[in-house]
Amino acid sequence: MTDPATRLPSMRELDQMDLASFTAALGVLFEGATSFVARLAADRPFGTYDQMVDRARVVALAMPETEQLALIDAHPRIGAPPAAVSPLSYEEQGYDREPDGLSATADEEAARQRLRLDLERLNDAHEARFGFRFVIFVAGRPRQDIAKHMEASLGADREAEKRRALADIIEIARDRLRRIGAPDGWSTAKEAG
Repeated sequence: MTDPATRLPSMRELDQMDLASFTAALGVLFEGATSFVARLAADRPFGTYDQMVDRARVVALAMPETEQLALIDAHPRIGAPPAAVSPLSYEEQGYDREPDGLSATADEEAARQRLRLDLERLNDAHEARFGFRFVIFVAGRPRQDIAKHMEASLGADREAEKRRALADIIEIARDRLRRIGAPDGWSTAKEAG
C-alpha cells in the first residue's frame, strides 16, 4: 500500500527547501509532526539522510516536553482503525497482511476482535499512566507481541518510556526512509560522484 508516488527529494534539494516544502517532504517520515520537523529544518544543512536522521534523534530528545509529546501523539495508536492511519502506518501495523472479513473464519474474526479490544484497553491504560500514546517500532512484529510489550511498558518509569518512544519514532523514520528509498542512496556524495 506504500504510495508509489511518494518521493523524497535529494538531500541537496531538501537542504535548500523553504520551511513549508521541507515540512511537507518529511511529513511522511514523521507522521506530519510539523513542529518537530520545523525544529529539524532549523538544523540544516544535513548533507546526507543519515545525518538528518541522526540529528532528528538529538532534536527529539532535546526539545521541550510539550513538543516531545506532540511528536509521540502524531503517531496513530496501535490497532487504530485502518482507515485512520497513513499508508506507511497501514503497512507497519500489518493491515496489508490481514485477511478481509470475508475470508476470515469465525474463530479468526473472534480472535481479532479480542485483540482489538485488548489493544484499546492497553492504549487507554498507557495514555492514562503516562499522558502520551504508546509508540513502538513495529518492525513486522504481530500485534499479539506488541500487546505483550504494551502490557510490560505499563511498569516503566515515565521518563524512560518517553525516551523509548522517541527513539522508536526515529527508528520508524529510518525504516520508512529505507522503504521509500532516498533518491541519493542516503548520501549527496553519490550525486556529486
